[in-house]
Amino acid sequence: MQATLDMLVEHGISHITHRKIAEAAGVSLGSMTYYFDGIESLLSEAFTQFAHQMSDDYRHRMEQARNRDEACEAIVDMICGEKIATSYNLQVMYQLYAYANRNPALKIIMQDWMCRSQQVLEAFVDPITARTLDAFIEGMTLHYVTDRHPLSREDLGRMLAKIVG
Repeated sequence: MQATLDMLVEHGISHITHRKIAEAAGVSLGSMTYYFDGIESLLSEAFTQFAHQMSDDYRHRMEQARNRDEACEAIVDMICGEKIATSYNLQVMYQLYAYANRNPALKIIMQDWMCRSQQVLEAFVDPITARTLDAFIEGMTLHYVTDRHPLSREDLGRMLAKIVG
């Protein structure tokens, strides 16, 4: 699964093959085609594993928060930090977004991932605010890594304070 994700990051979704993945994983091409009936099943499994790992990391970070203020700090850490919003993770996420847009079965992986994130946030806020925060995190993570002048932690904290009231 890791080799699949690595090849996604290196080559992109449109240039990934069983052969490239097998070579990167150090396994025979026959093993790849024996265990996975096609590239889509391999990608689905890799994306599912990735989404669950990201959800686990997210939940673990949020579980350290004891109140709403600490939850907001955790969110800022996730947007600005280098543990969850790494360049590698973001590249995998963007590949998943693009691929899921054309593959309804993969949309379920994303929808389940969003639900898990929102459920974690609901320990601190109501469901509508949790959904808003989830969208904010997604969008601000993208802005943080691509903006020429990303917002400061303090500015992000102020924005979060407005969202959570």
